Amino acid sequence: MTDQRAFPRALTVLLCTASAVVTLAGIREVGSIAGPVMLALVLVVAVAPIRTWLQRHRAPGWTLVAAPLLVVLLLLLGMVSILSLSLAQLALLASTYSHRFDQLIVQAQQLAVRLGLGTQQMNQAIKAFDPGKIFDLLTGFASGLVGAFSSLVLIVVLLLAMCLDAPSFSRLLSVNATGQRSGLIHALGVFAQKTRRYLAVSTGFGLICSVLDVGALWLLGVPLPFLWGVLALITNYVPNVGFVIGLIPPALLALLEGGPKTMLLVIAAYIAINFVVQSLIQPKFLGDAVGLSTTMTMLSLLLWAFVLGPLGALLAIPLSLLTRALLIDSDPNGRWAAALISGEAPSDGRP
Repeated sequence: MTDQRAFPRALTVLLCTASAVVTLAGIREVGSIAGPVMLALVLVVAVAPIRTWLQRHRAPGWTLVAAPLLVVLLLLLGMVSILSLSLAQLALLASTYSHRFDQLIVQAQQLAVRLGLGTQQMNQAIKAFDPGKIFDLLTGFASGLVGAFSSLVLIVVLLLAMCLDAPSFSRLLSVNATGQRSGLIHALGVFAQKTRRYLAVSTGFGLICSVLDVGALWLLGVPLPFLWGVLALITNYVPNVGFVIGLIPPALLALLEGGPKTMLLVIAAYIAINFVVQSLIQPKFLGDAVGLSTTMTMLSLLLWAFVLGPLGALLAIPLSLLTRALLIDSDPNGRWAAALISGEAPSDGRP
């Protein structure tokens, strides 16, 4: 009788952890290729309903490839144009308001002296606050996205290949839906469905937040309100901290343009809009579509941003959903892990 003793649990955990580290390190090393591949995959999944609608209406075969590809290309060109304009505007504004910021430093030092806080440490802290560093951080984030999106040749080739293979891939999955790989096929279907729902809801409510943000910035006299509204829409796809990234540029401009009062009004307006739309209304429509707890969402953001840079932060949720589909949802014994990362108890009540 053969010995079927299982590996010690600690050894299993160590082996899985080591495998994950090696895999993620390898993905990071080829990030210039892996990033566009992941982006192309998510975009093809997002526009899949267009192909389904065309198939239902018996459109010509070439439209099944051309229509989704055209939509994605227009989206990519728009994103690259907006981010490039943001970089140019940030560089211009950083130099334009340098004199105004020096004046604010002097005023802050005078206020600190009147309040009895004019110590050497206070002056050093005020001087150490350099808006150029904030602009550099934002410029680096935008540059990383432009670098990823600007690999248009690679992305277009990947999109074309995936769009060409999508019909046959869908037929293959439907044929084998009841075979030995039914668990994996079902998990991939759930991943596609959740990803599309997440993108649709995030885009819809991101547009609402952007319109409200533009209106608030226009009323407060902040320069380039439309540009910052578009930035708010893009950063809406970055979970948890995207709101802060989209808030920093207009808040800093409000400080330089209208003073601390205008900056506080911008911050208050953004917080109010974000809280009402994204914290009270959006979760009712999104529901449990993501299937990730708050902690896992934050960890996903940190992990994929570390592995793939700004593009990883933008695609953190779809990439985590794909990882969950491949490693957890496709395994019948992974119910406990799915409940752990989603923060919900299994449907049958078992631990």
